[in-house]
Amino acid sequence: MSQVRVLGELAVLDDVGPPRRGRAYPAAGATSALLLPAAVLLGGLVLWPVLRTMHASVTTDGRWVGAEHFRTALAAPGTGAVVGRTVLWALLVPAVVTALGYLLAAASRRSQEGGLVRLILLVPVALPLVVTGVTFRLMYDPDPRRGLATLVAARLTGRSYDDAPQLLGPGLVTVALMSAFVWAWVGLAVLVFRSALDAVPSSLADAVRAYGGGRRHVLWDAQWRPLLLRTTAVVFALVAVGTSRTFDLILVMTPGSVRDEASVLALRIWQTSGGTTTGDGAALGVVWLVAVVGGIMVAALFVRQAWPPPRAEATPEPGPVAPPRRVFRLLAAGAAIAWLVPLGVLVATSAHGRVDAAARGWWSAPPNDESYRNLVTGTELWHTLGFTLLLASAVTATVLVVALLAAYPLAWLTGPAAQATGLVLLAASVVPIQVIAGPVNEVLGLVLSSGTAQGLALVHIALGVPFAVLVLRNAFADLPVEQVRDARLGGRRWWHTLRRLARHNLSAVVAVSVLEFVQVWNDLVVGRLFSGPGASPLGPFLAEQTRSFVSNSGALAASSVLASVLPVVLVVLSRRHLVAGLVSGGVR
Repeated sequence: MSQVRVLGELAVLDDVGPPRRGRAYPAAGATSALLLPAAVLLGGLVLWPVLRTMHASVTTDGRWVGAEHFRTALAAPGTGAVVGRTVLWALLVPAVVTALGYLLAAASRRSQEGGLVRLILLVPVALPLVVTGVTFRLMYDPDPRRGLATLVAARLTGRSYDDAPQLLGPGLVTVALMSAFVWAWVGLAVLVFRSALDAVPSSLADAVRAYGGGRRHVLWDAQWRPLLLRTTAVVFALVAVGTSRTFDLILVMTPGSVRDEASVLALRIWQTSGGTTTGDGAALGVVWLVAVVGGIMVAALFVRQAWPPPRAEATPEPGPVAPPRRVFRLLAAGAAIAWLVPLGVLVATSAHGRVDAAARGWWSAPPNDESYRNLVTGTELWHTLGFTLLLASAVTATVLVVALLAAYPLAWLTGPAAQATGLVLLAASVVPIQVIAGPVNEVLGLVLSSGTAQGLALVHIALGVPFAVLVLRNAFADLPVEQVRDARLGGRRWWHTLRRLARHNLSAVVAVSVLEFVQVWNDLVVGRLFSGPGASPLGPFLAEQTRSFVSNSGALAASSVLASVLPVVLVVLSRRHLVAGLVSGGVR
């Protein structure tokens, strides 16, 4: 039993036996009402479109055709190469990001410059992939007089400018795309591994050494086995899912003449069906959907744990950790410099006018403010930024409210029901929008006119709710029993209890809010599929400018810099909340 004071009087609570979190559970009627908004959004804009796509993949005009669409789609010219390239992305890129993330997290740990290194690596995480594509296309420009990387490659290989290696040519375009993706994602892996390394008690390493273990034994028995192996699986799965969204990079970074040589399923499905429902496109979509959802399910089962998660015992503060050896510190410093180069290229190009940026490299002409002056005095960019800000703010607020309402009752489920709910939410959060674009447009045609701001916002909300519910549900279930009990006793109604629980989970709430806002702000594919003439957000606006890339490179670079300021500031300022919220509520 435990004693607490209620209204100044001593009360005795009978809590003998295992903690019963169900005491904070709302009544049955309230539970249904709380789950209804999320259920309607997921059922109408995720589940039904998935079923509709699966139905379209095996039928033609309502007539069953079996595997005919699959055979036609897979036998189309180039499809085999597209599937193979997609698999390569899903295996090679996560392995590189995971390895670099661990090495740089270990190298930058407990060193004076480590914080600055991690801050530099974090900036690309916040950039829109459209901006990343613009940045690396500027670096890999085929003309050595404009492309810094091409110039360096030509000098290293001893070739003339006319015979310089084509980094965006048919043979190297996939490697160039992968390098841009790695640059954008390594910072997130570093943050996750840094959090995991800090959570490993130093006493484990001391115990291994006491039994005669060397460096290899300390690495395996004191770090990898207790925590880092599971963290590696989480990072690998997260990046593998991220590679399914390379649509933005490929569309922006590759010239049209080599786009087929860089195509993956994300691009092929869009080229095949766009925003409509076709048999061949649906068949490719089902193949892709099964691969993505199946892969994330395997990863989730690999890293699964008891539910609700066991309460962590209080542990002493970690002891002093020896700074990394000089070679690792040099590795971290070298990585920071390498990660700054693309950012420097983007900013330097933006400081040149239309003629200078198109005719020569940024290092060959003095900087000026022509591109920024033209953008600031114009109205098109400001209109787009204003619309995107309103869209992202409205979507974030709605997703947060819907997710809080749904996460509150779901957090107190136990056993198979809780595990099944988590898997469903996880699967719904990784459904590629290209796969269900056609059926989603059909739904929007019934409730709203397609191509409106309301329809665009509704799609973003439906796509953001599953992950937000998953993170908040896990964070609520992580709360100590005492905090749950205090919230229940201090709240007269369930919404008072929910508000108190949300305050205890501030990091998870901030993480969900910032990630959702940045996701909508940085989006290209949803805006391209569902926006209309009066509802064009930032991503499609920037992508449209890449049609005349060379002649428009100065203004495009300046637009990219201005578009990146807000998400970078949000992510940098909230980075501690992001890590704490995702580790406590997302990595389950």
